[in-house]
Amino acid sequence: MRFAGKSIIVTGAGSGIGRAAAVQFAAEGGRVVVADRTGGADETAQLIADAGGTAVAIRMDAGSEEDVTRTVGLAAERFGGLDVLFANAGISGGMANIFDTDVALIAEVLRVNLIGPFLAIKHGAPPIAERGGGAIVLTASVAGIRSGAGSPAYSASKAGVINLAQVSAQQLSGSNVRVNAICPGLTETGMTKPTFDYAREAGKMDRVGRLNPLRRGAQPEELARVALFLASDDASYVNGQAIAVDGGLSSSHPVTRQEYGKTAV
Repeated sequence: MRFAGKSIIVTGAGSGIGRAAAVQFAAEGGRVVVADRTGGADETAQLIADAGGTAVAIRMDAGSEEDVTRTVGLAAERFGGLDVLFANAGISGGMANIFDTDVALIAEVLRVNLIGPFLAIKHGAPPIAERGGGAIVLTASVAGIRSGAGSPAYSASKAGVINLAQVSAQQLSGSNVRVNAICPGLTETGMTKPTFDYAREAGKMDRVGRLNPLRRGAQPEELARVALFLASDDASYVNGQAIAVDGGLSSSHPVTRQEYGKTAV
């Protein structure tokens, strides 16, 4: 029960990695604010309640400062403060290349994927420090490590998240608030559901994740377990790090290169 009595916020908790993490936090004694901009937040909170855990749901936009402060306030109101924040919410932004990417699209991807974690740290770190310290975990991506695992908009946003974890860990020096990031590889979530559904229908599941040494995609629970490790005292000396959880993909990032003016095949 690593999180017994702890007050925890999980964003993007309506499905996928966020839902898996919220459920696991609650199973280990955490009191969880389940935040998502969809009704999935209520579903996750109900799953936790049905299992005997403690959770409260809130609709929030991770890239809205007003929503983030409201969510942190709810943790204080219901659970007396904040100990752990898992800033997991994100969007994909499609797969267009640089020349086909609309400025409005990349601005929205950056607003949710990068400004969202920035706001989580800005408003989440002070109350965590007031409680004597704790942890913030951000969801980045292997796409943020190097080229080849995502669109330009998504990749740039996740590279920013990795750097944000490093910078904020330094700027929180002396606060006892640790900041780390997880970098998922291909994981079966709402964002990647079409890919997995197509592979199953076409009988091509053996091709999903074939570029990583484990030759498979991940399940959300596998990513959640790493997020919980980083949020727990088990990782008490891990700070400012980006941990790849990708089956080994980022050890080489094999890709089919796209030539200028041509479409990759």
